[in-house]
Amino acid sequence: MSQNRPLTHSELLELKRWNTPTIYNGWEQITQLDHCADAFNLEETRDFMPQMGPMVGYAVTLRVEPSNPLHRRTKPTATSDYRRYLASVPGPKIVVVQDLDKPRLIGSFWGEVNANIHRALGCVGTITDGAIRDLDEMTNAGFKSIARRLCVGHGAVQPVEFGCEVEVFGRTVRPGDLIHADKHGFLIIEPAAQPRILEAARFMDSNECQTVIQAARNSAGLTMDQLLQQLGDASRQFATNAREKFRRDGEW
Repeated sequence: MSQNRPLTHSELLELKRWNTPTIYNGWEQITQLDHCADAFNLEETRDFMPQMGPMVGYAVTLRVEPSNPLHRRTKPTATSDYRRYLASVPGPKIVVVQDLDKPRLIGSFWGEVNANIHRALGCVGTITDGAIRDLDEMTNAGFKSIARRLCVGHGAVQPVEFGCEVEVFGRTVRPGDLIHADKHGFLIIEPAAQPRILEAARFMDSNECQTVIQAARNSAGLTMDQLLQQLGDASRQFATNAREKFRRDGEW
């Protein structure tokens, strides 16, 4: 797992001030990846705590299989080993969990107890393609959860494998990946883009506000032809600003 982290904790907190689509708008200007296909979830996610806003952190990864009690007999030290793994990684951390039972979800790794334990170990939330339970208690613990659905029980859940590549919501996540996530989904910001992501998100947010959004809101008293002209001019200015800054046109 890479511990090379170009962003300070204060910069991560600034990233958390914007929603994930705004971070994406900056990311697409600086990434060398395919902004139409890479780095974000391909399947629908559900944010069960949207009132908590976005979360930002580095991935720690885990696989579980709540339907299979054999793991408890063959891996008796798995839970303590997993907690030592968590404790060895600096935060903030997002626990990314692949549920091997999906799509037939049996039980949840997450609940009130695990939410509090993981908060104590420096984790801010989870992205799991499995289920969660104890929703109110997890919210009270301040542990954000993006999941596939809710469930009642825990099954025979325990860590099966951790510190490995996992696949959740159609996207491969690796330990140490920087993730920005909210009710819209999640984005993995690759190392090469991280040093510029905050500046790029700031710039593109300001670019929208000063061009296309301003033109759309300042429409009182204009004829339809005048409004269409104003919107066209603003879109061209938006693209010019992006091109001058990043050598790319941007969304508009």
